[in-house]
Amino acid sequence: MQHRIVVLGAGYTGAIAAGRLAKRLRREDVAITLVNAEPDFVERVRMHQLAVGQELRPRSLGEMFADTGVEVRLGRVTGVDVDRRTVAVTDPDHPGEDRELEYDTLVYALGSAWNHQGVPGTVEHAHEIAGRPGALRLRERLAGLDAGQSVVVVGGGLTGLEAATEIAEARPDLDVSLAARGGLGDWLSPKGRRHLRKVFGTLGITAYENAAVTEVAADHVATADGATIPAAVTLWTAGFAVHPIARATTLNVTDTGQIVVDGTMRSVSHPDVYAIGDAAMAAGPGDKPLRMSCASGTPTAWQAADSIAARLTGGKLPNAPLRYFNQCISLGRREGLIQYVTADDRAVRAALTGRFAAVYKELVCKAAAWGVANPTLGVPARRRAVTGAEARPAAV
Repeated sequence: MQHRIVVLGAGYTGAIAAGRLAKRLRREDVAITLVNAEPDFVERVRMHQLAVGQELRPRSLGEMFADTGVEVRLGRVTGVDVDRRTVAVTDPDHPGEDRELEYDTLVYALGSAWNHQGVPGTVEHAHEIAGRPGALRLRERLAGLDAGQSVVVVGGGLTGLEAATEIAEARPDLDVSLAARGGLGDWLSPKGRRHLRKVFGTLGITAYENAAVTEVAADHVATADGATIPAAVTLWTAGFAVHPIARATTLNVTDTGQIVVDGTMRSVSHPDVYAIGDAAMAAGPGDKPLRMSCASGTPTAWQAADSIAARLTGGKLPNAPLRYFNQCISLGRREGLIQYVTADDRAVRAALTGRFAAVYKELVCKAAAWGVANPTLGVPARRRAVTGAEARPAAV
């Protein structure tokens, strides 16, 4: 009987985990199923590019996992029963019907979506680029704007900075502004902040600092200090929220709905469940929670896949450090900012800027996509037999 591994979500983390497991374990010993709502792998770090009209290369999951031993199942996850070890997935051929998948080991990688934070009017009037559908809706709306109309990006984090500069560069005829709760790039080094302000000035982007948005209307946003900022289009980038399914289970989750895991990405409450990427509450250096990002997600996928393989084959558990090296920010197609950071993600003095930083960021994006199709980073891997004590969990 094969050990059934079900991976939920084929973003960066889920796809890497599924592919890496297939490289580590013998095909005759495991059945690996990768569940995803869309047939293509989506480069989430490029959604701001898609939103301004750039075309992205399609990456079929079927082609990506052909001849790997991973079965790709299309469908949206509607429920997880961690006590019965089953997953409910919609059947694309029979709308309204769900299929039930049984698992011995579950890898939960459903990721996150935009977080409207309950701000009035956000759901009704704001756009988001946390996924392909939202980016395409924004793309259509931006294409319909006339010269001189205003676009407000809410959120001064990495996504907000990349979106504001991408829009301003692609549409110099628009009035682009960014509303940040704190200071513009206030977490960056002095060099990083100076370069960011320089690029904003060159692109004509207005920065509203210390401006917490309290309401979104059809034609403006309102801030906590009583100001009104005109907005023909509002793009909301103020954080991410995890998929709500985990919260509805008996898994140990945080107040935000993230699954609490140990250093091997294993659920602290259900040993047959692993959580990776944005879905996991994982600790980095100094027990500081990892932030939601591709930079966090990829190493958690490696850690989970290698831990599962080790436990199933009786091998040694991995002990790779989960740490940061830099923050890579695209500021349009011609400018960039690479902020070097400490292991726990605090900015240091060193930073790369300008055209070289833009090329660096582009290489990082390409490397991230390459890493999904090459989950062991091109290093040959030996497939091992499933022999460990956890290979056949007892039925419940």
